[in-house]
Amino acid sequence: MTSTHELGHLVAGWSCGGTLRSANLRPWHLPYSIFDPDPRPLVTRWGGPALGVALPRGAALLVRRHWVWFITYVCILANGVYLATAWVFGDRYLDTPQLLECGANPAVIAIYCLLTTGFGYVGFRRHCVRMLSSTANTTAAQSRGNINT
Repeated sequence: MTSTHELGHLVAGWSCGGTLRSANLRPWHLPYSIFDPDPRPLVTRWGGPALGVALPRGAALLVRRHWVWFITYVCILANGVYLATAWVFGDRYLDTPQLLECGANPAVIAIYCLLTTGFGYVGFRRHCVRMLSSTANTTAAQSRGNINT
């Protein structure tokens, strides 16, 4: 989730003519990107949540495997929860306060959070149930001796 989300900020910032001054995409670190100057900071800020959802969804539509959809729904859910949580905590380095500072409409942020959290949760739960039930069915069949391991 963090990779596609931050990649969205990078693509949006570069697309708007921003100059990347600093970035960190290393695993197990909080990723960030700093554009200065950033001619369209609102576009750069929305690029993360937008592509953070669109890139995994596009990959899932192309690959068409259950495990890719599972990851996609994790990314969708995580993007919505991240923006909502960032809104609650209000840390100036997080996306939601920066979106608001750049002039984003709070209602649009709320709608994004509701849609991504809702659809992300439903899809994530559905794929969890599917994966866990197929694992349970395989384990039950193995215990009955119906499947060779």
